[in-house]
Amino acid sequence: MKTLDFREDLVKRGRELHWHPEHMRARYESWVEGLNSDWCVSRQRFFGVPFPVWYALDERGEPDHEHPLLASEDRLPIDPSSDVPDGYTADQRGAPGGFAGDPDVMDTWATSSLTPQIAGRWCEDDDLFGRVFPMDLRPQGHDIIRTWLFYTVLKSHLEHDSLPWTNAAISGWVLDPERKKMSKSKGNVVTPMPLLEQYGADAVRYWAASARLGADTAFDESQIKVGRRLAIKVLNASRFALSIEATEGVALTEVLDRSMLGQLAGAVEEATRAFQGYDHARALEISERFFWSFCDDYLELVKGRAYGARGADAAASAVSALRTALSVLLRMFGPFLPYVTEEVWSWWREGSVHRAPWPSETELAHVAEGADPAALDVAAAALGAVRKFKALNKQSLRAKAERVVVRDTAERLAILEAVAADLREAGNIGRLETIEGDAFAVETTLAPD
Repeated sequence: MKTLDFREDLVKRGRELHWHPEHMRARYESWVEGLNSDWCVSRQRFFGVPFPVWYALDERGEPDHEHPLLASEDRLPIDPSSDVPDGYTADQRGAPGGFAGDPDVMDTWATSSLTPQIAGRWCEDDDLFGRVFPMDLRPQGHDIIRTWLFYTVLKSHLEHDSLPWTNAAISGWVLDPERKKMSKSKGNVVTPMPLLEQYGADAVRYWAASARLGADTAFDESQIKVGRRLAIKVLNASRFALSIEATEGVALTEVLDRSMLGQLAGAVEEATRAFQGYDHARALEISERFFWSFCDDYLELVKGRAYGARGADAAASAVSALRTALSVLLRMFGPFLPYVTEEVWSWWREGSVHRAPWPSETELAHVAEGADPAALDVAAAALGAVRKFKALNKQSLRAKAERVVVRDTAERLAILEAVAADLREAGNIGRLETIEGDAFAVETTLAPD
């Protein structure tokens, strides 16, 4: 098949394609520009897709390669090793004056380069093919850019005068702990079944989803353990958020609740942008970073209020915010932790989390409008300092802090004032004082035993 004649066109096709990551385009261009021969599409192998060709045999049983016997299009596909050409009978196979099938099979890439057409049922379902071709995405490894990707682009260019898809997401290899490519021939492949049984499918999927496009990823069991810990934390945080009865139609009256949802809206926007750029690892990183802050900071700050420490209205605001955040977080984690998110969703929602719409920034706009995202950060920083002091003094985190003095800028102290009630409750603080200063500092005095 001619390829050298189309090098310039194929370079242009590569520049039309959206590469993820972008630098992988250089590998494609390097391959195209370095071509020095056309594509031989035949192979002498036992397994493969045979060429639909026979040859007549002369009186000595020698094939006449100059005059091949071809099947009519309405007979295709055919297998020349078992099917018989028109005008012959099966008992003439291999006999002088009879026929023989072509012994070659197609090169692997000659057939797999048609995967978009096969999946779109080209020439079988014109309506389907017209709707799905060119396709959106080709996900594949970087080692077969020069083969699978290149030949698929070539076939589509020659047959359809277009790209076969608009995006290419290029993944790396999985490496063993010594950073060598995992390969069956090397015997260094780790099979997933024991890991799935020990840590669960969500944990293994978390490890895989953490791999960035274009980068080789070393197998790391510790990363799978992190995924399991995350899945368990999703369960536990969800149990808390759903353990307190919610009141429908409650207004979010508390600054801290609206601040948290404002930060969540920002995380949704970032994660959405990452997914739109085919950067799934970045979307996971954003979702996970918010979730741990949500658990470590927000949950600790509102736990007492949610249980009614500051009255019914303040509690209702906390519970409403918790459930709103949980709904969004389950959908954000759905692609990465499909089983635990589906389980939690079934506790309080109809249908499947995987059929629920992806969250949007506008979904949170009405509850977070005018919120100051910094309020949660300011309160969390002060609470963290108080808790650290208690831990260093080997005291319970619920130990009474007789007096806490927060030094910070005037702007941040004004924000702190708006969330001071939650801070006092979460830190079990008797007297909270503030002093304006250039640098953040917290002085804690514990109550006498």
